[in-house]
Amino acid sequence: MAIYVIEDHPLMRDAIAMLLRRIRPGAEIAELGQLSELDAAIALHGAPKLFCLDLKLPDAGGLTGVRRLATQYPDVPLMVISATPASEAEEWCREAGADVYVEKSVDAAVISDALRRILDVDDDDEPLEQPKLSKRQKQLLVMLDQGLSNREIAERLEISEHTVKVHLWRLFRRLGVKSRTQALHYARKHGLLMNP
Repeated sequence: MAIYVIEDHPLMRDAIAMLLRRIRPGAEIAELGQLSELDAAIALHGAPKLFCLDLKLPDAGGLTGVRRLATQYPDVPLMVISATPASEAEEWCREAGADVYVEKSVDAAVISDALRRILDVDDDDEPLEQPKLSKRQKQLLVMLDQGLSNREIAERLEISEHTVKVHLWRLFRRLGVKSRTQALHYARKHGLLMNP
């Protein structure tokens, strides 16, 4: 398995790869300048373990790349590292399927911390900060608390049951749980249940 850094700026690409090598020595890291290189890179380096994606690539601007990776590789964590302020793009990226959003302007330590969290690498066994949930994920928690089935959630949100399952899977992964019961227990314990 390999970690794929998809970033068109060579210096930033090298910096992210360097941070990854410090966090995961010996990891296979593939550095790509654009999204169109991904299929060939996967054939060469193997299945993806993590994607680190720039939001503005020459061949996939905006949310195009996020949606493509989230659709093609729904089980692979996706971290967006962008020059766009989080206030302008983070929620959209999360809705499109990103698991983590980090601004390029932050310190290297902040990026390293985000990489450790998404790769499940804990240096000190310190409690991790609360996960940031998208508006849809907060809605799902409220509906789970109301005891709605996947079909009832699908009807209320006017989406397919399959899409509900995908949203729930992403919610469970974000919370680090494996079931509805665990998700609700976590949400109650951490004060995540809010009115939609």
